Amino acid sequence: MKFKYAIYGAGSLGIVLSAYLAKSGEIFDIIDRNPKSVEALNSNGAVVKGKANFSAKVHAIHEDEVTKKYDIIFMLSKQIENKKTVKKLSKMLASDGVICTMQNGLPEADVAEVIGENRTYGCAVGWGATRLDYGVSELTSEPEKENLGFSFGSMDGHKDDKFDEIVRILNVMGTVAVEENFIGARWVKLLINSAFSGMSTVCGDTFGAVAKNKASRKVIQRIIKECIDVAKVAKIKIEPIQGKDVVKLLDYKGNGFKKWFSFVIIPIAIKKHSALKASMLQDIEKGKPCEIDSINGIVSEFGKKYNVPTPFNDKVVEIVKSFETKKRQPSYDNVKLFDELFK
Repeated sequence: MKFKYAIYGAGSLGIVLSAYLAKSGEIFDIIDRNPKSVEALNSNGAVVKGKANFSAKVHAIHEDEVTKKYDIIFMLSKQIENKKTVKKLSKMLASDGVICTMQNGLPEADVAEVIGENRTYGCAVGWGATRLDYGVSELTSEPEKENLGFSFGSMDGHKDDKFDEIVRILNVMGTVAVEENFIGARWVKLLINSAFSGMSTVCGDTFGAVAKNKASRKVIQRIIKECIDVAKVAKIKIEPIQGKDVVKLLDYKGNGFKKWFSFVIIPIAIKKHSALKASMLQDIEKGKPCEIDSINGIVSEFGKKYNVPTPFNDKVVEIVKSFETKKRQPSYDNVKLFDELFK
């Protein structure tokens, strides 16, 4: 059986994924809410720059003009209005169609609330990109297939006939890890995003730069530690990512060798994605609200639920929200705002 599928959201990741799929001969639609994005994609194709340079002809359509019913929709939009978006997408699905959310954080619960767990799949994306223009995106992770990873699964472990098709589609671009412990795979990506996207946004710089800077790296180390501590109490087993066991590498107790080692290894651990600039930072620079509540905010929320202090994640949320109200702006000066937490 041939499945009809679409990619919803022509942002940084959606453009790159669409370009790779179209280049390989896949037939699908890109759906977006912005007419300028649709026009650019149909005129110029999906254009990838940066670590890879190519373009591919694609078929884009505005969300208000969709008449098809899809078996699979890959959801790559922002999480600002997730439930509203899923309700809209549900009208584009076949009666047994599924949504595979490829957003940051833990978005599966919101999707499942609208269409049901049995029609919800999740995918944590292990690479990064920056949108440069309508239909144009910069791949900021190394382009080898093993670096273009996807962690795929469902919160309740269910599988249907769309499951294998999603794996096949994503394998066209990168390497798919099917996760039996999907919450653990999601959590390792949440940990990375909370630490590196969070501080990339706070400081206004790339993942590599904030990892190299010793002051911001100290904060990154504490954010990671909080994510690990919350997961332990919540009984979430954090899965390895791209073959690396983050907990073994970065967890520590006290002020001994392990703490020193985790601090030293942070820039090395993020090296392949050092050019990545947080999508939250891109939104702030464009004057748009960002997904901070769905990233560091999720860690804080779990911390409250399980009585685990998360002061560094809480502070990141506070600082980034101050950008949205124009009280502050991204800068390394903001690192000083964490000083009181080290006392």
